[in-house]
Amino acid sequence: MLSEKALKALNRQMNAEAASAYLYMGMAAWLDARNLRGCAAWMKVQAQEEFLHAMKFYDYINERGGKAVLAAVEAPPAEWNSPQAVFEGVRDHERKVTQGINELVDLAASERDHATNAFLQWFVSEQVEEEAGAEDLVHKIGMVGQHPHGLYMLDRELGKRKAGGD
Repeated sequence: MLSEKALKALNRQMNAEAASAYLYMGMAAWLDARNLRGCAAWMKVQAQEEFLHAMKFYDYINERGGKAVLAAVEAPPAEWNSPQAVFEGVRDHERKVTQGINELVDLAASERDHATNAFLQWFVSEQVEEEAGAEDLVHKIGMVGQHPHGLYMLDRELGKRKAGGD
């Protein structure tokens, strides 16, 4: 059984993961509107993954006898200055998610909740991948700069991403 403090924190993270999905859909919409279909497709896959992360929290909360409580999702930004700004937003957001996961791990450790700690280890590893991938994309789009041919090629590369992997 989860403590009240752990239950609230897990629900908060579940809702943060759902908000992440919404953020990435907003980014996809902005990219789609600029005919960067590959970049938008990458964001849509990312949104799907984030929703699956939310569902992992939902299922875990219920498995431990808690109640998953859905909160309102704040509207994501609708405008970005550039594709680079979008991917910098991804990187910054993933860093924020990592901080939230780390805080949950700290809470589970302080409460000696070994089951929750074990559950969270998947997310710890996932965030290492998420941050590295986001940093790589920021670097790549930075190399492209304002060169349309480079952006075209990067867009094509990102459009190859399929759900369930990179």
